[in-house]
Amino acid sequence: MSAGGEPYSEALSVAARRAAEWLASLPDRHVGPAQSAHDLAADFNGPLPDRGMPAAAVVEYLADKAEPGLMAMPSGRFFGWVIGGTLPAALAADWLVSAWDQNSGLRYATPAIAAIEEGAGHWLLDLLGLPSESDVGFTTGATMANFTGLAAARWRLLADAGWDLDGDGLAGGPRIRCFVGQERHETIDLGLRYLGLGLPIAVPADAQGRLIPAELDRLLAEGSGPALVCLQAGNLHSGAFDPFDAAIEVARRHGAWVHVDGAFGLWAAAVPELAHLTQGMALADSWGTDAHKTLNVPYDCGIAVVKDTTALRSAMGLHTSYLIPDAEGPGDPFEKVPELSRRGRGVPVWAALRSLGRDGVAAQVRGLADAAASIGSRLADVDGVEVLNDVDYTQVSLAFGDDATTRAVTARVIEDGKVWMSGSHWRGRDVLRVSVSNWSTNTDDVGTAVEAVSSALAAVRAAG
Repeated sequence: MSAGGEPYSEALSVAARRAAEWLASLPDRHVGPAQSAHDLAADFNGPLPDRGMPAAAVVEYLADKAEPGLMAMPSGRFFGWVIGGTLPAALAADWLVSAWDQNSGLRYATPAIAAIEEGAGHWLLDLLGLPSESDVGFTTGATMANFTGLAAARWRLLADAGWDLDGDGLAGGPRIRCFVGQERHETIDLGLRYLGLGLPIAVPADAQGRLIPAELDRLLAEGSGPALVCLQAGNLHSGAFDPFDAAIEVARRHGAWVHVDGAFGLWAAAVPELAHLTQGMALADSWGTDAHKTLNVPYDCGIAVVKDTTALRSAMGLHTSYLIPDAEGPGDPFEKVPELSRRGRGVPVWAALRSLGRDGVAAQVRGLADAAASIGSRLADVDGVEVLNDVDYTQVSLAFGDDATTRAVTARVIEDGKVWMSGSHWRGRDVLRVSVSNWSTNTDDVGTAVEAVSSALAAVRAAG
C-alpha cells in the first residue's frame, strides 16, 4: 500500500498512547514477565491471515497481547545483566529516526544524519578524553563495536607485517597473537572468531578480574610476530578496570595494537571522581562501547572508536560506482562500520548528550556508581550476605554462603518481582549479580533492592 493509502497519524497516535501507558506502569509493576514465549505463541504464531488488519488495530493488538510477556527493563528496579534504560530525549529522537527513514551510510545522500552523527562523535571523543583524530562509527551494539576495532587492528598488523590481507586473505599470512584478560567478556572471543583470528591467549588476572601487566609481558615475550592486546574497562562481575597505564606500556614495548572493550565502563572517563579508573585508557588504539548500557539510549547503538583511520576505513570500506562520495566530508559513515544500510543510530546519542550536557553525563554515571556502592554497603551489613567484589563502579556480586543457598535466593528474588537481578558464576562460586545501569534508579529503588535481597535470604533460611 502506498504511503498515502493509509494515514500514519492514527497508528502513531495509538503507539504514542500505548507507549505512555507502558512507561507509566513501570514504577509499580512486577519486573519480570507474567507469561513465557510459549504462552504467547498462540497470539503471534500460526498461519498468516489472508486478510490484513488496519495499522492502528495492529498496534493496539501488539500492545495488548505483548504486555504480559514484557520484562520491565526500563524500570529503575531492573538490575539484571548490564542493561540501561532510555532517556526521554533519546527515546523521542529514536522515534524520529524511524519516521525520517534515512539510510545513513552515505554522507552525500543523508547529510542531516551525517552531520548529527559527526557532532555526536566529536562530543564523545571530547567527553571520554579519546584522541581527537579518531574515527567514530555507530554499530549495532558493543559486540560489533569491538569487532570493528579488532578488524582495524587485524588490517594494520598484517599490513605492517607486509601481508596484503585484502588481496590474499588470511591463509598463509603471519599469525596474529591475540592476548586477552582471563576475565574478559566472551564477546571479545566472538569478535576474534568472526575475524578468523582463533583462540586468544588468556592473561592471568587478579582477584577483581584485572589483567596482570607482568603476566602480559611474560606471555608476549614467549613469541614473536604481530600481536593484539585486548583490555577491559568494566569487569562483568566486579566492575574492575584493567591497569591501562602499565598494560599499554607493556604492549607498546612488544609492538602490539591495544583494543579496549569498554561496553559499559568507558563512560567512567566522563566523571572526574571516577576518571582514575580509566587512567591511561586513551593511549590505546581502538575502543568499543554500547551507548545503551550507560548513556541510556535505545538499543542498536554500539560505538566503535579507532585512532588509525586508514586502518579502519581499509578494513570496513569499499568503493563502487553507484556510491556517491561527499568530497567535502571526513569520509562516509559506511567506511566506519560493518554495514552499508543502517538507521541513524547516532541521532539518539546526540539527543542524549545534548539533553544532559557534560555535567549531566557525569552526574548520570556517578549516580549509577553511587547506587551500586549503596546497595553493596547496605547488604554487606546483612548477616549472611557476602559482597565478593570491591564496589568501585556499577557492579555488585553477592553470595550467601554455599552455592545452593545463593541459587535459591536468586530464584526467590526473581519470583518476588520487586526487582530483577541475574544469577551468574564468578571465581568458582555462584553469585547474584547486581548491575546498576538505569538512569532512573533512585534511592527508593536502592532501598527496594536491599529489602528484596534481605527478604529473599530470610525466606530461604526459613524454608531450609
